[in-house]
Amino acid sequence: MIISQNTLKWVMRLYPPLFFQCIWVQKFENEFKTATVKISKSFLNKNYNGSIFGGTIYAATDPFYALLFDQLMQRRGLKVRVWLKSASIQYLKPGRGNLYFTINVTDEMIAEAELALKSVGKFVKAYPMEITNKSGELCATVMNEVYIRNLHQGETPTVAY
Repeated sequence: MIISQNTLKWVMRLYPPLFFQCIWVQKFENEFKTATVKISKSFLNKNYNGSIFGGTIYAATDPFYALLFDQLMQRRGLKVRVWLKSASIQYLKPGRGNLYFTINVTDEMIAEAELALKSVGKFVKAYPMEITNKSGELCATVMNEVYIRNLHQGETPTVAY
């Protein structure tokens, strides 16, 4: 389903798995080429050591590459199914305050995915993410492997992220 950037921003802000972990989509920009997300430290996501729970950081990074690629491919007329195939995270520094990350999907990334979808019917690639604190210090790095494929004739176009 093609929706506006503002609508998706509010849907994601109120989506319970993100909302109750204080994961806040600040904005989608550039026709879904950019997503900016804030992870607010709160009593809902604080661990024993007083930093943001690692699972919250991991969960925050889960949906965004899939969402961006889904919207970008649909706007190019491709009927696709997109989800996160795998992910890995390295915690480098405790998140003792709010954390932030921005995802940018470049024209080259879009072209590579579109070419693969049109030629072989699927696209799989891992992309890095950096989670920083307010001072810009790197707190975690994540690799998200995105899986995109064309929907076959007759398949019900349900959304799965």
